[in-house]
Amino acid sequence: MRLRYPTMLAMFALSAMLTWVALASEADKPTSPKDPSGMDHSMHMGGMEMDAEGMVMNANEDTLPEDCKAISKDYAFEVHAGTKYAEPYNGTIFGMSQHEFHVEPCSRITITFINEDEVRHQFMVHQLPKYLYPQGMLHIEAAGGATKKATFIVPSDNRTYLVHCDMAQHMEKGMKGQLVVGRGGIDFPSVPGVTGTFRRQWYTDSATLLAVFAGGLGISLISALLFLRRR
Repeated sequence: MRLRYPTMLAMFALSAMLTWVALASEADKPTSPKDPSGMDHSMHMGGMEMDAEGMVMNANEDTLPEDCKAISKDYAFEVHAGTKYAEPYNGTIFGMSQHEFHVEPCSRITITFINEDEVRHQFMVHQLPKYLYPQGMLHIEAAGGATKKATFIVPSDNRTYLVHCDMAQHMEKGMKGQLVVGRGGIDFPSVPGVTGTFRRQWYTDSATLLAVFAGGLGISLISALLFLRRR
């Protein structure tokens, strides 16, 4: 069935009007205050919030662990990350302004993580209960120069939790800490300024090096004397 020109023109005009109305409606929507272009680049998926400045996973402000009847105390820590915080510790490249945190059982903890480097850093807490924190962790990641914030609640156990940056080689190069809840548990090795290294770098200790040298020299002299006596 052929459409006559007046009918076609009327349909075209109607289509154009509907398109104009749709565009006008989109223009009236409020824009994101973080982006003047009106585009919101943030993503919210399950327990993850992500944008151009970084990511937070498994934050928890209200849900109590099964063994806690109430929040015992609120804590707020401001943690700075960067190469300058590694300067006091030999053999490290990256560091944090604080490597050990003491809190009460069933406490609520807010971490403000400030990345002063140009590369990404993370603040991760491991071994939390998996029924409350998927994969048993709290995960904060901040891009270079960015700040991210997250809150979580610890159970009632007296325990020490691992804190670290999971970017390649960052933990091995100094970004490692521990969260001590109550009386705590076993300390983690190689926490800068807190615990000794897992493998002590004795070659940086002149006294130890001198003792090893003296011991080796003594053994060599005794061996030489015994050899001469046998002759």
